[in-house]
Amino acid sequence: MKEKVLNKNSNGFAMLALWIILYIAAIPVTIFGAAANGLLMIIGILWLCLGWIPFLGLKVLGPQEALVLTLFGSYVGTLKDAGFYWVNPFCVSVNPAAETHLGQSGDVEAKAHPLVIAAQNGTQVKVGGSGKKISLKIMTLSNAKQKVNDVLGNPVEIGVAVMWRVTDTASAVFTVDNYKEYLSLQSDAAVRNIVKLYPYDMAQNVDTTGDGQADDGSLRGSTELVAKRIKEEIQSKVETAGIEIIDARITYLAYAPEIAASMLQRQQASALIDARKMIVDGAVGMVEMALDKLKEDGVVSLDEERKAAMVSNLLVVLCGNHDAQPVVNSGSLY
Repeated sequence: MKEKVLNKNSNGFAMLALWIILYIAAIPVTIFGAAANGLLMIIGILWLCLGWIPFLGLKVLGPQEALVLTLFGSYVGTLKDAGFYWVNPFCVSVNPAAETHLGQSGDVEAKAHPLVIAAQNGTQVKVGGSGKKISLKIMTLSNAKQKVNDVLGNPVEIGVAVMWRVTDTASAVFTVDNYKEYLSLQSDAAVRNIVKLYPYDMAQNVDTTGDGQADDGSLRGSTELVAKRIKEEIQSKVETAGIEIIDARITYLAYAPEIAASMLQRQQASALIDARKMIVDGAVGMVEMALDKLKEDGVVSLDEERKAAMVSNLLVVLCGNHDAQPVVNSGSLY
């Protein structure tokens, strides 16, 4: 359903003055009718009894607020600009997500219809009612952390914050049953669909882009790319509901507790292996440089057996975890 914005109803002050004047005028009309004309008296009494109904058509909207109106089940239009309006008093404002609070920004009580929120063990509890106004502000949805298996089957926990706003109030209200719950469910599904394409850390022979070529993508190393793909995935699902996704950001990423210790040991072992490899490469280079220097300067001439012994001793000294204890050879080299 296409949104229809009402722009000709911003005459709330004029209509308020009119209904007040008519209501006050009904008093002398009733008195005069009682003395001179019975019909005027009946009209005055009816207006005094029913004259409050037009006041129900007065609507006040603040900045970045909207009101979707229906009349006897038919969509009338949407009030979007801040101001004081008067509409058909029999129009009903519709917002199926008015009572839905996902613990996100934007779930603020309407002043005309206050909502009391009580905290019990960190959980928000609804105590009162809520208004029917739809917020057009940019809001942030921060769903609970999810446990998802990555492309290698390792369980990881991930949390995502989604910045969004309503752009088409008619689609948001009439296309889906509850646009807030719809957005929340689509966000969960998008996170699962994207996370399962990536490994937590860089892994060999893993294609994360779908081009058939292995790449270096990972959840930890490609955070921006993963967040962008999650945003695009959510937007493709909620566009029909009149919702625009502004941005998506990963707020939490970690291995699941049951494998966190094992993965930490694997990371430590990998780091240790990389460090040892660097030490060995440096030690071999230093030994090679020492042999070349001794040969170039003619300091000493060593046969292959003595070279092997020297290489062994130098590698032990350079690659050892502890300082070497020197042993002085007081005899002949040979």
